Amino acid sequence: MEPTALDQKPKGRRGSLTNPEVYENVPGHVIPIIEREFDDFDTRAAKFMRGEEAEDQFIGFRLKQGVYGQRQPDVQMIRVKLPFGGVTPEQMEAFADVAEQFTPLQKGHITTRQNFQFHHIPLDDARKVIRMISDSGLSTREACGNTVRNVTGDPWSGVTDELYDITPYAGAFVRYFVRNEVCQLLPRKFKVAFTSNDEDRAITLIHDLGFLPRLRDGVKGVEMRTGGGTSIMARVGSTLFDFVEVDNGDYLKVSEAVLRIFDRQDDLRANRQRARIKFLIDRVGIDAFREMVEEELEGDWADERDFTPDPLLFVDDEEANAPSVPVAPGSPNGDGRDFDRFVAGNVVPQRQKGFSTVQVKVTRGDLSPEQFRGLARLMRDHTGGYARTSIHQNIVLRWVRDESLYDVWQRLRELDLGDPGAHEVTDVTSCPGTDSCKLGITSSMGLSEAIQERVEAMGIDDPLTRQIHIKMSGCPNGCGQHHLGTIGFYGASMKVGDRQVPAYIAHVGGRYEGGELAYGERVKVRLPAKRVPEAVERWIRLYEAEREDGEPFNAFVDRVGTVPFAESAKELSLPVEFNLDNLQHFIDWNRTDPYRVERGEGECAV
Repeated sequence: MEPTALDQKPKGRRGSLTNPEVYENVPGHVIPIIEREFDDFDTRAAKFMRGEEAEDQFIGFRLKQGVYGQRQPDVQMIRVKLPFGGVTPEQMEAFADVAEQFTPLQKGHITTRQNFQFHHIPLDDARKVIRMISDSGLSTREACGNTVRNVTGDPWSGVTDELYDITPYAGAFVRYFVRNEVCQLLPRKFKVAFTSNDEDRAITLIHDLGFLPRLRDGVKGVEMRTGGGTSIMARVGSTLFDFVEVDNGDYLKVSEAVLRIFDRQDDLRANRQRARIKFLIDRVGIDAFREMVEEELEGDWADERDFTPDPLLFVDDEEANAPSVPVAPGSPNGDGRDFDRFVAGNVVPQRQKGFSTVQVKVTRGDLSPEQFRGLARLMRDHTGGYARTSIHQNIVLRWVRDESLYDVWQRLRELDLGDPGAHEVTDVTSCPGTDSCKLGITSSMGLSEAIQERVEAMGIDDPLTRQIHIKMSGCPNGCGQHHLGTIGFYGASMKVGDRQVPAYIAHVGGRYEGGELAYGERVKVRLPAKRVPEAVERWIRLYEAEREDGEPFNAFVDRVGTVPFAESAKELSLPVEFNLDNLQHFIDWNRTDPYRVERGEGECAV
């Protein structure tokens, strides 16, 4: 690892060769910027575009810089890493500029891993975008490829009930492993999450490594979990060690041992579809893997350096920058029911008295340039500049004064971001699907819009029904977290004669709240895409009609199983004839051309 500049006076522009790494402990300034990497990208990209470098040579380099190929030719997706979701107003403004100047659809997209993505950018423009992003303190480094991906976290860390704030240690983990030689060419990607407490809002059990705060005799530590993962062969992780110290750096040392073992598994490299660490642990068992880690920790490398995280810790006293009490706060004038509904669904009191968080419901995770800039202004005026993205594709505003909640809501409404029901039944999660992804089979974003419109039209006010979470992916992989949805879908297709119909496989009963994790059970019907919203309404009405008093949806699924869901949607699953009356079924959501499966090779496993 290269030396940090924490205790040095900067010598030149941040990110220059004379000042290559500077850590600034403010949100969004977690990953060090190295300007020479951008120079290298410019050089390599220019060579590739001139035909002087083969694509199979260039692609690995490109991915490590966060530039990912799309299903559309000659354009790229830029993925910006936001460790634990932290973002500043200045970075939101940078995102606005990128969306406005370089994306044809004029938007940025929040992912289920707390990143921002920008789509349909030509390679020549990608060079400009990553430099623009770096000027705001953000990095795309190792956002793609077989590396340690974005380290996700609980957006409420530091302001919720917790043993201690795990944010500084998550930041140190990011800084330790970015550009670390041990994880530059792993058998497959490696996903990490840090959570605040046993509510596990970061869903550690679906990750390659997960960390939960623990205290033992006054010593801070973490429970380390490993072996989780979604996708086609979903696995629930297990506890590797129930207590590993953090202040002495043991959590970094154990993490490196895990990565060293994973990196040596050449048998996993033989089949990239089965190359995640979950397959190794599934094969040998968690006890044998624990023994492998303990043996690895006896290696000479573990004694060659100091793992104490102090120089790398992300330490930021947010409360010191929190806004003061407003002089003339607004309040509802007359009917306050809409505001009350917003507060009930989107506002959570912080453990710091007088402050609350506001979860902004971002439809399909998409923000326009105007919304980016409006949120930046709102953050400056009402949050001390603090916000974090969530794994549910929303934004959590932190340090909002209780007296300012009405004013914040009014500002959000002006941006078309003031809807209630964040992380409720109308807050549908979706990956981009065939809008951009090479692996996409169906237009999951189009279906997401159709389902949201259908559910909103139902006018649901029942508090138990509002707890339903609907999630979907455009293929069997887990980018839309469909495995975890109370109702979940993944993209498929159906054959009608010699024609294809876009379709979905459904799951019910997925759960992840309160520290409980279970993947949904498959419903044995395959639904044409255009009939999925009708199926969703039927299943919600089935639940409301037949549940026991006070019975949540997942408890209902546990009691009755999946058969009633299959039976209620049986007629919807029947094939349709190709004729003028049924032509819509042969065209996917938000499309105009007849549907056909067009699936390329994804770059996640390159």
